[in-house]
Amino acid sequence: MKRSRILVLSVVGAVAAALGAVWLAPAAYAAGATASFVKTSDWGSGWEGKYTITNAGTGTVNGWSLTFDLPAGTTVGTYWDALLTSSGQRYTFTNRSWNGTIAPGASVSFGFLGSGPGVPTNCQLNGVACGGGITPTTPPPTTPPPTTPPPTTPPPVTGLPKHILTGYWHNFDNPAVELRLRDVPTEYDLVAVAFADATGTPGAVGFAVDPGLSASLGGYTDAEFSADVRTLQSRGKKVIISVGGETGRVAVNDAASAVAFADSVYALIQRYGFDGVDVDLENGLNPTYMAQALRSLRAKVGSGLIIAMAPQTIDMQNPASSYFKLALDIKDILTVVNTQFYNSGAMLGCDNNAAYAQGTVNFIVALACVQLEAGLRPDQVGLGLPAGPGAAGGGIVAPSVVNAAMDCLTRGTNCGSFRPPRTYPGLRGAMTWSVNWDVTHNNNFARTVAPHLRTLP
Repeated sequence: MKRSRILVLSVVGAVAAALGAVWLAPAAYAAGATASFVKTSDWGSGWEGKYTITNAGTGTVNGWSLTFDLPAGTTVGTYWDALLTSSGQRYTFTNRSWNGTIAPGASVSFGFLGSGPGVPTNCQLNGVACGGGITPTTPPPTTPPPTTPPPTTPPPVTGLPKHILTGYWHNFDNPAVELRLRDVPTEYDLVAVAFADATGTPGAVGFAVDPGLSASLGGYTDAEFSADVRTLQSRGKKVIISVGGETGRVAVNDAASAVAFADSVYALIQRYGFDGVDVDLENGLNPTYMAQALRSLRAKVGSGLIIAMAPQTIDMQNPASSYFKLALDIKDILTVVNTQFYNSGAMLGCDNNAAYAQGTVNFIVALACVQLEAGLRPDQVGLGLPAGPGAAGGGIVAPSVVNAAMDCLTRGTNCGSFRPPRTYPGLRGAMTWSVNWDVTHNNNFARTVAPHLRTLP
């Protein structure tokens, strides 16, 4: 997110090409690698399976491909931590970019849901017999698992609708329309206040109504702002404090700064009544200590804390990168990741074989697919787009394009040439930068996208 009129991030084709090298890993056999299968649950009509690939040899495994057969009447549904191709009843799983290299003595795993009574047979790992066996099943659960990879804990209960529209509210003065918080249009479910800023203490953040904004509005005090937070909440909305932005210099790089971050955000929540926090650090992020800070904050606030993120597209290309790793590391307490699908140039999608141009349905769907296939739950993925001219330097689309992307991801309809490997009915929704820019353009984004969200499955 940016505080200036135009946000610019130029990513040239060479970067996209380099990212392609990150995603693709050739299969290579290393002696001593084996794979074993286990049913982690079985409910009669279906089951959840897990393969663990172990490198018991002395050389490194650089890429893997595991193939097996299923009997007629048994199929694979949702899967995770691998890529899948199939031909008839023969299924082939290959590594993702982050789990293709297996050091001696190490192991990786992937999982999937099976429908029907059969189990894998004729397993081969990189063209050689897997060498593992089928481990006895665990007792059947009382209900089938969800259609997406099961989280370690249920999604946090935040009081938000199933599908939400998020918008950023400017606590600064720029060419967009200035607004008091209470004047945010009713279409927005989640309002992120931009921004809390760094203080003199590493990791700590502070917030107050910007003097320039107050002057433009003819006076706007902290007390009035706090009252406006409560006004929005009385309308059933949620208000969170966003940390960072383009010029933000918040740094959480050690245990002490993690404590300072958690304590200072908690103080803002107590003072202004915020429902949570949004992490929008565009100048570097340490996933280890930010995760520590967010877990500490949640321990203070409770399970209702909303935790959002607004990474740039390049931050969500590889699960090993800092932002993506943070999202996966706190998946059990994370509410939503609203990636900024703009100001990015061409990027690789989850099919690994094309650089999609920003400003298209293909770009939005193919890049959202990266997150959905790499382990985030659909309810944790939101589509971030600019509200119109002036809000971004590139990637501006008509709101109808946002609706088409959501249809493609949730229903498999209105897609471009790229189609995701499956649908994600639980997709959380959309985000826009910003409420102010949207109001500048007659609230066109919210009036188009918000009603469509209510029609999603």
